[in-house]
Amino acid sequence: MIDTTLPTTGALSTAARREHIELTVGGMTCAHCPPAIEKALKEIKGVVSARVNLANQIAAINYDADRVNIADLARAIRVAGYVAGAAKIRVSVAQMHCASCVTRVESALKGTPGVIAATANLGTSAVDIEYDPQKTDFSAIRAAIESSGHRIAEQRPQEIKVAVEAGADPDQIARESEYKTLMHKFWFAAIVSAPVMALSYPDLIPGLRDWMPAGSDTRRIVWALLGVASVPVLVWSGSQFFVGMWDALKHRAANMHTLISIGVSAAFLYSVIAVAFPHLFPSMALAEVFWDVTDVVIALVTLGLALELKAKGRTSEAIKKLIGLQAKTARVLRDGEEIDLAVEEVVAGDIVVIRPGDKIPVDGEVTEGSSAVDESMITGESIPVEKHVGDEAIGGTLNKMGSFKFRATKVGKDTALANIIRMVKDAQGSKAPIQRVVDAVSGFFVPTVMILSVLAFMIWYAFGPEPRVIYATIVLVTTLIIACPCALGLATPTSLTVGIGKGAENGILIRSGDALQSSEKLQAIILDKTGTITRGEPSLTDVVPVDGQREETVLRLAVALERGSEHPLGEAIVKGAEARGLPPVEARGFVAIPGHGVSGEVDGRQVLLGNTKLMGDRGVAIDALTAAWERLANEGKTPMYVAADGQCLGLVAVADTVKSDSKAAIEALLRLGLEVVMLTGDNERTAKAIASQVGVGRVLAEVLPDAKAHEVQKLQLEGKTVGMVGDGVNDAPALAQADVGFAIGTGTDVAIEASDVTLIRGSLQGVVTAIEISRATMRNVRQNLVGAFGYNVLGIPVAMGALYPALGILLSPLIASAAMAFSSVTVVSNANRLRFFQPRRTAS
Repeated sequence: MIDTTLPTTGALSTAARREHIELTVGGMTCAHCPPAIEKALKEIKGVVSARVNLANQIAAINYDADRVNIADLARAIRVAGYVAGAAKIRVSVAQMHCASCVTRVESALKGTPGVIAATANLGTSAVDIEYDPQKTDFSAIRAAIESSGHRIAEQRPQEIKVAVEAGADPDQIARESEYKTLMHKFWFAAIVSAPVMALSYPDLIPGLRDWMPAGSDTRRIVWALLGVASVPVLVWSGSQFFVGMWDALKHRAANMHTLISIGVSAAFLYSVIAVAFPHLFPSMALAEVFWDVTDVVIALVTLGLALELKAKGRTSEAIKKLIGLQAKTARVLRDGEEIDLAVEEVVAGDIVVIRPGDKIPVDGEVTEGSSAVDESMITGESIPVEKHVGDEAIGGTLNKMGSFKFRATKVGKDTALANIIRMVKDAQGSKAPIQRVVDAVSGFFVPTVMILSVLAFMIWYAFGPEPRVIYATIVLVTTLIIACPCALGLATPTSLTVGIGKGAENGILIRSGDALQSSEKLQAIILDKTGTITRGEPSLTDVVPVDGQREETVLRLAVALERGSEHPLGEAIVKGAEARGLPPVEARGFVAIPGHGVSGEVDGRQVLLGNTKLMGDRGVAIDALTAAWERLANEGKTPMYVAADGQCLGLVAVADTVKSDSKAAIEALLRLGLEVVMLTGDNERTAKAIASQVGVGRVLAEVLPDAKAHEVQKLQLEGKTVGMVGDGVNDAPALAQADVGFAIGTGTDVAIEASDVTLIRGSLQGVVTAIEISRATMRNVRQNLVGAFGYNVLGIPVAMGALYPALGILLSPLIASAAMAFSSVTVVSNANRLRFFQPRRTAS
C-alpha cells in the first residue's frame, strides 16, 4: 500500500494583503522542534503569526504578502535545519523478516540523497519514508529498497480488484494470499516428509530393515527415489528461502533466509553425495542421507512463516476496527430532497440527515433535532452523549435514539476519524528507543551465527567422535537452522503495534514508540487545574439567604441582573437558575460597576450584586453573611452579595467545579506510584481548596502561562521523569518541556494536538489508562526480548553440541527447525496477548 501526503497542503487564501499558507515540514523529531521553527519564521519581517504542529508536520503561517514571499518562508525553515515542503510515503516491503533486513532497508534509504528519514517496521512489513520531493522521487526510493536486497510489495491487479469489490484493505488481501501460498507449500512438504522420514531410517522399522538392509542396492535405490521426491520440496516449498538469500547475496548481505538455505542445502548435498558416490566415504555406515532434514525443516519453517504472518495480521486489529467505523453512505439534503450519496461525495456545508441507528458519516455541527450518540468507538466513553443544536457530531460514531440534522464541517481526510487513523498508523510505524539497541545487535547476528556454525563443524570434524563427518554436518546444519533473528526483530514492533492500537481503542492517541516507552518511566505528573482537574467553566454552586429570606428570592434577583451578561460568572448564574427552573425576570436600569459588580431595578426594587467593596460603598450591612462568605472563599469559590433596597438578602457563589472522575483518577495515579502535582495560575487559596478536594498534596499556584514550562523544568532538575497534563493550547510550552505531554481534548479538535499523548475524552482517567497501557506494553516487550535473546543464547550452544561432552546429547536438526519456527510465532503470540488488556476503571 502506498500512502502519500502532498508536499504542500491548503490553498492560499487572501484577505487584503494578508495571506495564509500551510507548508509541510520535514525533519521534526521531538516537541522542541516546533518552537525552533516558529521562532525562525517569526523573525522574518512580514510574518504575522506562525504555528507548527508536530503531529501533522505542518507549519501554518499568516504573513504580509507585500513584505515576504513563500520562498523566504521556506528558506527560513531550511536555515533552521528542517525541510520545507517535505513529503511522506509508506511503502510495503516484501520478504522483510528479521532485524538485519530492517537495518539494511533503513540504511539504503538514509543513504539516498533527498531522504530525510526512514523507519522500517517488521510489525507492519512497511517502511515510512520522509523525503524532499525536490531532490528525490519514487523511482529513487524503489532503487534504494531494491539495493538493500528487498523489493516493494506491490499488489497484483487481481488482488486490488478483489479488495475493491469486497471493500477490504488491499494489504489484508495480499497478506491472506501469501498465507494461503505458504500453507500450500507447507502441506506439500509435510506430505512428502512422512514417507521420506520413514524410509530414511529403515533400521528402526521392522520389515523395512530386512527389505532394504544396510549397504544394499535396494536401500540405495529407495534413497535415490526419496531424493527425487525431495527436489520439488526444495525448489518449490523452500523457494522463498533461496530467493531471499539470493536477494541478500546480490548486495553482500546475509539474513535469516541465508541461514535456512545453507542449512538445508548442506543436508541435501551431503545426501546426494552419499547416494551417488558412497565409495567416497571411508565406510558405508557414513553414507547416510538427510532428505528428512531438508523436507521437515522446510515444512516446519514455512509453517512458522505462515503462522507468523497470521499473527502479525492480528496485531493491526485496532486499525482495522477504526477503518471499519467509516460510514459508506450518507443521507444528504439537496434541493429540498433527501438523497443517499457515497460518503466521498459529501462536501463541507451539506446538511446531513441522521435517523435512529444511523452511523454518522462525517464531522459536523448539529443544526436541528437532538439525540443520544454512542461515541465509545472514538472516545472510549461508554455512556451515550446527548447531542443538541450547536453540538458537534463526530464521523464514525453511532446514533442511538432520535433524529437530527447537522451541517458537515469536515469531510474526507480532514475528519477526526481519518486523522486518528493516520496518527495511529504513524505511531505504529515508529520505534521505541529500546528497538534501536536491538537493531544494532541484530546487524551482527547472522554473520556471527555463520562463523559459529563453521567453527562448530571444524571442531567436530577435528575432535569429534566417529563418524566425525556426520556429526560435524549435523552440528553445522543444526546451528544454522536453530538461530532465529526473526524473534529478535519482531519482539518490539509487534508489541508496540498492539499497545498503540489498544490505546486508540480506549480513546488515547499515543504519537510514537518513544512516548510509549517514556510514559512507563514517569515518576511525577503535573496536572493543570483548569480544564484538566476541573471542568474549565464556572457554575453556580451555592445560594445562601439570610434568615427570613428564601433561596429562590435571592437567586431570582441575581439572575435578573445577569441575564444577557457575557461575563463567565454571570453566565454561570443564569445557567444555574435555568437548571432550577426559575422563570425569567427582566431588570431595568442595568449598570455595570467595573471591579465591583452590577446594579439595576427588579420589580421596583434597587438591587445590587457584587463584592464586599460594592456593599461597603453603598452602605449595605453584610455582617450576618461574613462567616458564610469566608467559608465559600476558603472552598475556592467566588461568593457575591445580593442586596435589595439597601438590605443584604444573601450570597450566591460560583466556582469552577471538579470533574466527577478527577479525584478517583488522581487516587489511581498515586497508587501507580507517581507524585501528583497541581499547577494553576489561580491564587493559592483557591488552588489549595481544589487540591484538597481531589487529594493532591503539592500545589504550584499563581503560575503564569509562560512560567509553567519553567516549573516543569524545576521538577525535572530534581531528577524526576515528568509528565504534564494540560489542554494543549495555553499549556503548550509546558507540554513540550515535559518528558511526556498529555493533551486533554474533546471531540474533533484532538487531531491537531501536538502532544506526545492525546486523550480524546476530556477525562483524567485517560492518563491512568495511558500509563497502564505503556507499562503493560513495555513489560510485554521485555518478555519478548528476554525470550528471543534467551532462546538464541541457549539454543545456539546446544546446537553446536555443548551438551554432548557431559550428557551425550546432540540436538537433531528436526527439533532445531521446529524450535526456530515456533520461536518467532511465540513472540508474536505473546504480543497479541496485549489485545486482551483491560484498563482498570476507577470509580467516579
